[in-house]
Amino acid sequence: MKIKILTFGIAKDILGASEKEIDVDEGLNVKQLKNILEEDFPQLQKLKSYFIAVDEEYAEDDQIISITNEIAIIPPVSGG
Repeated sequence: MKIKILTFGIAKDILGASEKEIDVDEGLNVKQLKNILEEDFPQLQKLKSYFIAVDEEYAEDDQIISITNEIAIIPPVSGG
């Protein structure tokens, strides 16, 4: 299945676009998606932390992703 991933901040720079479409197997969970992304974009591993949001909410690693979900990479945020 093809899923669209929205990116922000440094994640947008790493992936080279504000949206990326990737082909993945059905039944994929968030942890598996992170592994795929880090394999395709090794610089993601250098981030201290980043989150995956599913339908505008932070997702746990075991959450299953479906084609209808809105997926986003949320990079670390700094500020004061």
